[in-house]
Amino acid sequence: MTLRCSMLVAALATAVCQGAQAQTIDRLPLDYRSAQARLLERSDAIRGADADVRSKEAQEASTSTLRRPTVEFEGQMIRYQKTLYLPLGPLADVAQDYAIYDPLRFEIERTSTRPIVTATLPLYSGGQIPAVQAGAAGQLEQSRAERQIVIDNGLLQMTQLYFGQQLLERVRDVRRDALAGLDRHVADALKLEQEGFISRAQRLQAQVARDDAARELEKAEADLASARVALAGALRAPSGVDPVSPIFVIRQPLRSLDTYVDTALRAHPQLDRLAALEDQAEAGVAVQRAKLRPTVYGFAQYNFDRRDTLLTDPDWSVGVGLRYTLFSGVDRSQAVQAARETVTQANAGLREARTQIEIGVTRSWNEAEAARRRFELTDTAITAAQENLRVQTLGYQEQQTTSLDVIDAQLGLARSRIQRAQAGYDFVIALAQLLHVSGQIATLPGYIDQGERVAP
Repeated sequence: MTLRCSMLVAALATAVCQGAQAQTIDRLPLDYRSAQARLLERSDAIRGADADVRSKEAQEASTSTLRRPTVEFEGQMIRYQKTLYLPLGPLADVAQDYAIYDPLRFEIERTSTRPIVTATLPLYSGGQIPAVQAGAAGQLEQSRAERQIVIDNGLLQMTQLYFGQQLLERVRDVRRDALAGLDRHVADALKLEQEGFISRAQRLQAQVARDDAARELEKAEADLASARVALAGALRAPSGVDPVSPIFVIRQPLRSLDTYVDTALRAHPQLDRLAALEDQAEAGVAVQRAKLRPTVYGFAQYNFDRRDTLLTDPDWSVGVGLRYTLFSGVDRSQAVQAARETVTQANAGLREARTQIEIGVTRSWNEAEAARRRFELTDTAITAAQENLRVQTLGYQEQQTTSLDVIDAQLGLARSRIQRAQAGYDFVIALAQLLHVSGQIATLPGYIDQGERVAP
């Protein structure tokens, strides 16, 4: 390689390093707690869920005044004609002498206004008012539970992206180190070939392995670029995110399975959602039953125009009314039965959810414990792989091992480093899934504080 080519390669390498450093500086550094807070603040899905909760709160508040009177104003302008008949009685015979016939007939044609205020007060609704209020409260609880589900799902996804980016950064670094090691091996092989110590075929084996490592590095960089875009989008950080909280493991065994199951059955938002649906179904039964009962109401009416009014219109009136449906096009007993079946469906759904949550917690707990144990098995793997690479390299230089032995050792070290990082990531994700299915994903920062950093 000429001096000019060497200078060009060095300049390009320096530019790439400076560009990578500038990108790192531009990215927003966030520890896990800050990332969690940023997600809760900026997620559009969570904002939408918050809006739905506010909507249901307003709806429930609107039902709190159902027992108050309803006051309505009605204004009418009427053009009408009225015919009146006045019996003459004993004067009928006298009236006939004057060509006046019995009864007297009067026709009135005029325009009249009717400004009337009517007030209606429910006295007995048959249970419909409390049922409607209970249904609105159930819808509010359902909305709150669904918002919590959105939050928990968002936190789990963000956790996967946050630590997944770190895993891919480590894979990229391992692939880069492996390529650098194979570059050195190719250079050594080229010298040995020139000195006649190895054949051209052995040198080509090293070159092929080096090219494979370069392709693996390209793939790792592409995967990392995609992961960075995904995390930046989730946290609404256009410049990218630089995760600060590292991949971690907890050496001590997790709390007992029963602890997580009990917590899940108390705190999982999906159970709260189904319980709210059950409450709404019960309210639906009460509404249908209320339709079988009469309603009683009080009313009052006042006419503001007493001079220009119809003869049949009172100046004011008060009273009590009863309304009862004798016949209806809808079979009300079947409607009650349908509502009861909805309750049965809600009960079954709640029981099934409890069973599935218990299964999910058990599976996630086992996976987290298995991931923790797998990570512990990687403690000696890297040390052994590093020593094997050292021995194989020395042996190759002394013509006691082959090029394939060195390549296998180099790739074995890279594989061990990736497996260790993967094992740490698997533990974090298994733990996050365990906390998610037990309804306590928000407590993950506490586990991070207890954990041990997984070294690159």
